[in-house]
Amino acid sequence: MTKWLLRSMTELSSRKWISRITGRFAQSPASRRFIPRFARMYGIRIEEAEKRLEEYSTLNEFFTRRLKAGMRTIDTDPAALVSPVDALVTGAGPIKAGTILNVKGQDYTVEELLNRSPRTENYKDGFYMVLYLSPTDYHRIHTPVEGTIVEREHVPGKVYPVNDFGLRHMRRVLSRNERLITYIRHAGAETAVVKVGAMNVSSIKYVEPLPDKVVKGQDLAYFEFGSTVVLLTEDGTFTPRSDMKPGLKVRMGEKLGTITAQ
Repeated sequence: MTKWLLRSMTELSSRKWISRITGRFAQSPASRRFIPRFARMYGIRIEEAEKRLEEYSTLNEFFTRRLKAGMRTIDTDPAALVSPVDALVTGAGPIKAGTILNVKGQDYTVEELLNRSPRTENYKDGFYMVLYLSPTDYHRIHTPVEGTIVEREHVPGKVYPVNDFGLRHMRRVLSRNERLITYIRHAGAETAVVKVGAMNVSSIKYVEPLPDKVVKGQDLAYFEFGSTVVLLTEDGTFTPRSDMKPGLKVRMGEKLGTITAQ
């Protein structure tokens, strides 16, 4: 009964208009006074932020903050695929015949995650990693590889929560929520960076201007409030690090595994 009630409440709160109201407040000057409380509540490391707390004019500006230079180390190995975000790994493994298996007890197809893109064929036996960002985390998304952005797609959708409850008890939220998909070609292979919106996320935004050619660790996009990034690598092009599994905490720029050209 409790689970049914929570699921029903989540369904009701997944409407975009509710997220718009939340987002509007977070972007208003009135939200500024909540910044210190928000930082304390979530244990945010404010010493890493580019500016002092009082210099942020809205809660949204603080939430999408940049970091001081040098706060993250980018792995310089040309073959390394690095984490685009500070996050918790909530799913990882090989893609089997186009199916992403057992993300919190649910299976997904690459076809639905990538919105039936013709590129789906290249990922049917690749590798996937699901990276969850909590409110505590730094919320800018960076490029995991050096290469060329060959396609970008915005997929409208719901705004269900992508936390543990949402992934376990809502039906396939990663492929039903709003998504921003970036395909990056690099060293003879390709990686799909799927940015998944969530409850109370008013939008996912690219940094502007965003060039076609990108270097590893470059600013790519940001979430306005917490969400998830799914990384997909093409068939036979990626070897994960030995400890890659759900529960692993990673930081932006940290090596996730090794890329091999096709």
